[in-house]
Amino acid sequence: MNDINRHVLPNGLRIVHSYNPLTEIAVVNTLYNVGGKNDPKGKSGCAHLMEHLMFGGSANVPNFDTAIQNAGGENNAYTTADITNYYDIVPARNIETALWAEADRMSFLNLDERALSVQRSVVTEEFKQRNLNRPYGDASYLYRKTAYRIHPYRNRVIGNNIAEINAITLNDIKEYYNSYYSPDNAVLSIVGNIKFDRCMELVEKWFSPLAASGGKRTAIAEEPEQKKARKKSVERNVRADAIYKVWHIPGRNDAEYPCLDLVSDILANGKSSRLKTELTKRKRLFFSIDASVTGDIDPGLLIVSGFVLPGVELEEADRAIESEIEKLSLGKIPEHELRKVVNKFESAELFDRTDNAEYAARLAYFELLGDAGDLASLTGRYRQVNERDIRHAAEKFLTPTNCTTLYYNAI
Repeated sequence: MNDINRHVLPNGLRIVHSYNPLTEIAVVNTLYNVGGKNDPKGKSGCAHLMEHLMFGGSANVPNFDTAIQNAGGENNAYTTADITNYYDIVPARNIETALWAEADRMSFLNLDERALSVQRSVVTEEFKQRNLNRPYGDASYLYRKTAYRIHPYRNRVIGNNIAEINAITLNDIKEYYNSYYSPDNAVLSIVGNIKFDRCMELVEKWFSPLAASGGKRTAIAEEPEQKKARKKSVERNVRADAIYKVWHIPGRNDAEYPCLDLVSDILANGKSSRLKTELTKRKRLFFSIDASVTGDIDPGLLIVSGFVLPGVELEEADRAIESEIEKLSLGKIPEHELRKVVNKFESAELFDRTDNAEYAARLAYFELLGDAGDLASLTGRYRQVNERDIRHAAEKFLTPTNCTTLYYNAI
């Protein structure tokens, strides 16, 4: 891994830099510490709508996309429950254009009723496509809303419904922008063919004059411990019954998070994984089954989702999943099985770092978590996990009382 340089400007902007002389490009990644969990109550989708509005032009950059494209680059963004991330990929010689444009929209974004109306319409159409017109499109929302009682992870990032998206006013957006879109709430990561001294010269030129936010940021409510199993059943016009089982797990910075990430891989990462071998091939209960962790900063979820074969009752499929979970907690985990998933994780992690844009995004994210340098030791943390750690984590968190189950019945 290339050397990582870190710096903080007086206005609070955190900078992470990694020099890569083997490319002719540079990536400018701007991560804001704001996501769906920060949406105002009753106005879910604000963070995602704000992401759209960030491309509407600013005081000195009338059209953001055009500015980046004229510099020979490309750009995009995404919003999660925790963050909003913007990235620009440009020829290294044109990096100043990207820095200038990002700095301008960080503090001088154009916000008016017309822009809001246009982007609100775009987002509502996206909502219809992704959640109303797609099979199982509401499943994630249903099990999150059931599993979480207080924490805003229970909400959809795109917005819970069209009414809440439409309820977001221009004043809401301006307050949101003034509170969260500022240097002291951002991480700027730069990866590519630009040396640190030159990088800092340009960053200071464009970002040092920007002021820290004076806006108010709402504290996030802590989700209480789940002490009783929760179940929900719905009927939808889909082709196959499905089951979703979710358990509360620690957040990304917790020492036990790598164990639970590996638990999900042991369960369903690859054709030889436990759930796929036992429940799709041997018992023939599912035609598809998967497991994953949400990877949230605050305590998140481990999710098992499966689509059952015709004639299989969801209760039978449910019992089969619970049986495999119990085996993981009580039975032996062969060394080769654990090493296999650790090796897969390490391979995927190292592959991701060969992509400059992905690497820049991950550096910014790990800086937000505490220190971008921790990315270098991440695979080491996973290699240290042993069988006892896996069984302990499964026994501690994958309990019936900590589980929420959604039956998604086809009609």
